[in-house]
Amino acid sequence: MNPEKSAPISRRERPAKPALTRQGIIDAALAILRDEGLGKVTMRRIAAALDTGPASLYVYVRNTGDLHAQILDSLLGPVKVPAPEAGTWRDRMKALLAGYGEVLFRHPEIARMAMSTQPSGPNYLALADAILGLLDEGGVSGREAAWAMDLLLLYPTAVAVEHSSPKSATREAEFSALAAKIATADPARHPHIARLGDTLVSGDGPGRSDWALDVILDGVLAAASRA
Repeated sequence: MNPEKSAPISRRERPAKPALTRQGIIDAALAILRDEGLGKVTMRRIAAALDTGPASLYVYVRNTGDLHAQILDSLLGPVKVPAPEAGTWRDRMKALLAGYGEVLFRHPEIARMAMSTQPSGPNYLALADAILGLLDEGGVSGREAAWAMDLLLLYPTAVAVEHSSPKSATREAEFSALAAKIATADPARHPHIARLGDTLVSGDGPGRSDWALDVILDGVLAAASRA
């Protein structure tokens, strides 16, 4: 036996591992998401990062869907409702939803996941409560407010998903091709497209989003007035 060869370190001699916690699991998941992408955020990969077994994680996380929901909830932490002096309830609603949309734009894989994952953590509940509070301030309550909240969250989520393709050059080429088709549309075959022409692809992202949210809110207010 080689005396210079190090003997195996027993478990008793190893430094104690930090206690496993829900937040520790989410922090490890976020680090993997940032460095390797959502596809690598698996129970096995997180367990390896935390030097534990995958089975240990299920004490804190039910399944992969629950893990994704908790990741989204953690990312929503910085999204806060603007102060009353920041503007009207409508202005503050738009700012709040813009903050939510920015989170999804910064994490495109999370945006796609958000379409099929329902978070229920403290940050999501705070966001939902803030939306309901602003709707109530605008005179919308009851069923109209409850259903409007889903619609208001769906719009920025869908926009983020639409722009979540990592191949921006491909998206630009596709948009250019569409714009060219619209510009040369046959008035006899597609009269309405030919009539509107460049208007169909006019405006920037923020401008169109602002208009869309106004349309949604106007519709919600109209529905509330009929209730």
